Amino acid sequence: MQFEYKDKSYDIVVLKKRTTKNLYIKVKDDLKIYITCNTFTSDREIKRIVDNNRKSIERMLDRAIMLEEKKQDFYFLGKKYDIVYTNIDEVSLGENKIFLSKNIDLDKWLKKQALKIFSEHLENCYENFTRSIPHPSLRIRKMKTRWGVCNTKTYVITLNLELITKDINCLDYVIYHELSHLVEANHSKRFWAVVEENFKDYKKYRALTNDR
Repeated sequence: MQFEYKDKSYDIVVLKKRTTKNLYIKVKDDLKIYITCNTFTSDREIKRIVDNNRKSIERMLDRAIMLEEKKQDFYFLGKKYDIVYTNIDEVSLGENKIFLSKNIDLDKWLKKQALKIFSEHLENCYENFTRSIPHPSLRIRKMKTRWGVCNTKTYVITLNLELITKDINCLDYVIYHELSHLVEANHSKRFWAVVEENFKDYKKYRALTNDR
């Protein structure tokens, strides 16, 4: 069973339960119309109720579509892309669009890109660093309150995965910030002097990242 609206067809999923006395209609995030009713409710009766509630279902669809469109904003290295779904199982970036199949796990793709880009930038920042410091290793994970963390005992720098959505200079700022902790483990004036020594525009990108 399908529901036609604005030249598109939306699936109607009927869930029949013995304990359900009334009929309930709901549109979920997958843009399918879910109808929960009693086991003995006939398909003819369901169709009649759908027809009688067409306006209400259309409003629910409009709201679900609007919420879905809001989710389509995608940021990569500081640039906003519109998500366009295709039938090809790969990801490609256009001028202002990212093309991918709905089968693609976008989070997994982002992690793969982050590992490559973060590793390259950590290596470049380390090579250009003005002080002699141990070579750090890299970890990437999602963090709620920090963009980066430096373990001064194990020489491990952890970067927030969300940095992949920010301007590339924000990434470099965070890396130089964490590398500077291998010289000064605090946030003293000496620490910020080391940061500035390596990244002149640090104040600008510190503000852009709200320096968590």
